[in-house]
Amino acid sequence: MAEDQLSSIERLHEGIRLFRMKRWDLALNEFLQINPADFDGKDSIELAYYMGLCYTKLARYDDALVHLEQVVTAGEDTMRIYQCRMTLAYIYVITKRVKMAEFELKRLQVSGFESAILYNTLAYAAWTQNQYKKAVEYYQKALDIDEDNTTAMNGLGYVLVDTDIDVLRGIGLCRKAVDKKPQSAACLDSLGWAYYKNRELLEARTWLRRAMEIAPREKEIREHFRIANGGLK
Repeated sequence: MAEDQLSSIERLHEGIRLFRMKRWDLALNEFLQINPADFDGKDSIELAYYMGLCYTKLARYDDALVHLEQVVTAGEDTMRIYQCRMTLAYIYVITKRVKMAEFELKRLQVSGFESAILYNTLAYAAWTQNQYKKAVEYYQKALDIDEDNTTAMNGLGYVLVDTDIDVLRGIGLCRKAVDKKPQSAACLDSLGWAYYKNRELLEARTWLRRAMEIAPREKEIREHFRIANGGLK
């Protein structure tokens, strides 16, 4: 069958196949050629779900919100609604709409959908609002659920050292995070910054240099590296 003669359901299936191959742009192109009038409620929600995820992967966040909200409002699959709420919260956090992110996350929390990911996102939202004690509390809850969660280890360690709440414990957590993910620029940066806060400059520069080598364009890593080297450019 010629490409322009594909039915809407065939395009949906082809788009899903491309999505699973991580070909977000090609998948979205298939979805955009579907006539929504061809679908009933179930297939319409399926289309909205995959379009929302594609737009998220392509950093087209305003477009993603429209489709993800459709799944949350009209969908019946509990796990997909959970995933979409988490994705909405992620979008709201990175687009600096933190209050809206907290709304989505707390809806999940009240509904009993507790997870390390949920508490990590709540912790980050609290951190961006300078609510440091809440950030520590949420990261700790994430670790209570999953003691090996690297994101929670690294996040909690960074908050503890950056705010001087407990620098030594923070160093220990950052060290564990690096042991688990030795090629993570974020973890290396946190450990380097932790040593800087503890006035161990040689260690700080060593770890921050490694973070710079992996992610030389990351603004925060560059700034930490500059400060640890006495403010040199």
